[in-house]
Amino acid sequence: MDEMTHDKYIRFDWAIKRLLRQKANFGVLEGFLTVFLKEPITIVEILESEGNQLSEDDKFNRVDIKARNSKGEIILIEVQNTRELYYLERILYGVAKAITEHISLGDSYREVKKVYSISILYFDLGVGSDYLYHGQNTFVGVHTLDLLQIRTKEKQAIVSRLPSEIFPEYILIRVNEFDKVAVTPLEEWMRYLKYGTISPKTKAPGLGEALEKLKYYSMSDKERHAYDEHLNAVMIQNDVLNTAKMEGLEEGRAEGQQEERIKNARNLKKLGVSPDVIAQATELSLEEIAKL
Repeated sequence: MDEMTHDKYIRFDWAIKRLLRQKANFGVLEGFLTVFLKEPITIVEILESEGNQLSEDDKFNRVDIKARNSKGEIILIEVQNTRELYYLERILYGVAKAITEHISLGDSYREVKKVYSISILYFDLGVGSDYLYHGQNTFVGVHTLDLLQIRTKEKQAIVSRLPSEIFPEYILIRVNEFDKVAVTPLEEWMRYLKYGTISPKTKAPGLGEALEKLKYYSMSDKERHAYDEHLNAVMIQNDVLNTAKMEGLEEGRAEGQQEERIKNARNLKKLGVSPDVIAQATELSLEEIAKL
């Protein structure tokens, strides 16, 4: 692995919340999008989003940003720090909301904009071996397996469109699954997202600017304090959820063992085994056995 800088860098969720919505820092965000969307992206403006809260008591668990690119497309980026039960349903709702927000009543459906939904996940969503997943609607011939193309007439010309040019794209970045040596720009970005480190020799789009603009010690004392409090809040939240998860597993395991004891006791009782022997074999009380 190449030499890493000794500078400490701000986590991406905090950068999104405080820094990257400033036009002077669009380069970092554009580099990130260029790498993960695999095409050059130019951000025109940051749009209002209900997740863009700046208050100290906001939901530190989730941070998002909504941007419009030079093609008029909408890009949603979300960082999710802790587990959410109906996560896929929520990102679907977020995309649908973004589409409807940007088409006015009476507009032609041609005004519908494509939406990219990018989720940076610091919890284990689903079961899979990759750290990057992509999904989109496609229409595939049931018998021929060909991809459907839509042909429309615009300004006296026939224009062909693929559904991929219209339907939303979903990108899920499973940070915890990344364990590679960073060689490609994608891997360098993944290393920054997971470990907060950036190589001083990086050529990855956006990370070169991040080297200077996302330094921890470039923040004021007040900003550093707020950032440290944010990290503490995330760690405490994760500890609480992990503890609850472990307690739930232990409770479930205990319930399963009790059910197994009761099942065995019933079978022994049917065979005519004495209650004393059943109690010894299953660790159930004589009262519990009598009720079976």
